[in-house]
Amino acid sequence: MQDTLLSLQHITKNFGEGDVLRDISLDVARGEFVTLLGASGCGKTTTLRIISGLETPDEGTVLLDGKDVTALPPERRPVNTVFQSYALFPHMNVEKNVAYGLRVRGMDKASIAKRVREMLELVQMEDYAKRMPSQLSGGQRQRIAIARALAPEPELLLLDEPLGALDLQLRRQMQLELKRLQKKLGITFVYITHDQEEAINMSDRIAVMRGGRFEQIGTPEEIYDEPKTHYVAQFIGRSTILDGTVESVGRNTAVIRGACGSFRVDASRALLIAEESCEVCVRTERMRASSVPIEGFDLPATVREARYAGGSVLTYVTLKNGAEAVATSEGRLSDALKPGSTAYLYWNPAQAAVIGGTSHGA
Repeated sequence: MQDTLLSLQHITKNFGEGDVLRDISLDVARGEFVTLLGASGCGKTTTLRIISGLETPDEGTVLLDGKDVTALPPERRPVNTVFQSYALFPHMNVEKNVAYGLRVRGMDKASIAKRVREMLELVQMEDYAKRMPSQLSGGQRQRIAIARALAPEPELLLLDEPLGALDLQLRRQMQLELKRLQKKLGITFVYITHDQEEAINMSDRIAVMRGGRFEQIGTPEEIYDEPKTHYVAQFIGRSTILDGTVESVGRNTAVIRGACGSFRVDASRALLIAEESCEVCVRTERMRASSVPIEGFDLPATVREARYAGGSVLTYVTLKNGAEAVATSEGRLSDALKPGSTAYLYWNPAQAAVIGGTSHGA
C-alpha cells in the first residue's frame, strides 16, 4: 500500500465567474513526482495555491500526511514553492538567499552555513555563493531558487512552471536536473506546466486538467498510449483521430467503419459493441502510408506533401472525408510518396488507442 503524503478531496473553488475547480480529488504518494498538465486557465495554478495555503477551497479538504491543513496558513505547512519568476531577493547574494528560510525558522548560524553549503553543492552552484542574482543567468537563478526551496527540507515541493522562462536547450537540461534532485532527495514534487514534453519526461504520474477538472490521471505511458478522452488524445503528442462505428467484433480485433473508410483496432483492451460509436487515436510516429492497399485497412488518402524531419519523413495526406492525417516513414525524402498520389494508411492495431466503448481497467 502506498504511503500517501498529499490528498485533495473533492476540492471546489469559485472566484465569482463560475467554478475554477470542480470537485477534484487527487492522492500523491510520498516521494512521487506528479505533474498537473493543462492549458492556461485550466485551474492548475489555483490547485497549487490551495495546496500551499495561499487560497482556501470553497468546498473540500486538503490533507498532508493525514492531517487536515485546509485552513492552515502557508507558513504552518511543510511545503515550499518554486516560481517561474525565481523570486530571489535582489539585494542578497546567493548564500544569503538560500539561507533566508533557515534564518526565519531560527536555525543556528553553524547549521545554516552547513545546510547552505550542502544545497549549493547539490545544485552545482557552490562557486557562486557570493554572487548577486543580477550576475547569474536564468538557469543559474533557477538553480538557486530550487536550492532555497529545498534548504528547509520541506515534505512537499510545489513547482509553478519553473522552467517556463528558459530557452529550449536549457529547459531540457533542467528537466534532467530536477528529476535527478527529486530522486536523490526523495522529496515529493507537485509540478505544474503546459508543456507536455516536460510532463512526460519528468513525471511518475500526470494529471491532465481541463476546465477545472481532471480529464485523466496516469503514468506518462498510460496518458500517451491510452488516452481516455478526445481532449487528452489531442493535447498530448501528435495524433490522427479517426471516428466511426463498430461494424464487427472478433476475438482480438474489431472493424470500425466511418466516413474516412474502414480499419482494424485492437479489441483486447476495450469492450467494443457492434453499432457503437468510438474514436481511434493513432500517434503520428506509428501511422504508416503505403503505395498499395493493406489488408484490414480501407483508408485511401491523397498525398499533399512530404517533409524531411531528421531521421524520418512525414507524409501529409487528406482522407476521402476531408480529414487530414500525418504518417511517418524512415528513409530519404526522395523515397516518399509524391504529392497528388494515393496513399493507403495503416498501423499496428495494438499501437492505437480506442476512445469510447468501455476501457478495461478504467
